[in-house]
Order: sequence, then C-alpha cells, then structure tokens
Amino acid sequence: MVEVPVKLYTLSTCSHCKATKKLLSDCIIAFDFVDVDLLSGEERAAIVEEVKKLNPKCTFPTIIIGEKIIIGFKEDEIKEALGIK
Repeated sequence: MVEVPVKLYTLSTCSHCKATKKLLSDCIIAFDFVDVDLLSGEERAAIVEEVKKLNPKCTFPTIIIGEKIIIGFKEDEIKEALGIK
C-alpha cells in the first residue's frame, strides 16, 4: 500500500460522506477532512470555491487521494486509489 495524502470534502449529515470516513478509518488510512456545512462566512465560501475547482457540480463527498479525484462513495475506486485489495 502506498502512502498518499488523502483529503475529503464532506457534509456532516451526508450518509455517503460518513461511509467514506468509516471505510478509510476501517482501513487505517490517515486522512484530513472538512465538513463544509459546518463552516460559515468567508471560510465556507473559500472552501466551496476550492471544491468547485475539483468537482464543478460541488457534490459530496469529494475525495482527493494523491492526484486522483473521486466524487461520491465509490468503495472499489477508493480502495484501488489507495492500493488496497
């Protein structure tokens, strides 16, 4: 398994976002995440713009694994990007 940076843009109430966090935790993968809906003001606006650059539809979860961007909870694609079988 290759160690790559993993970053998630999520919503605190989203079941797919929760499933993504659980999958990464279960696989003992270190990751950073931002619950976009818990931000406010300029901080939230800046993060939303960041997400739109990666994912123009601005849907969640938006997952960055190394250089790969995955939109939504796609377990097989996430595992493949992480080098997990």
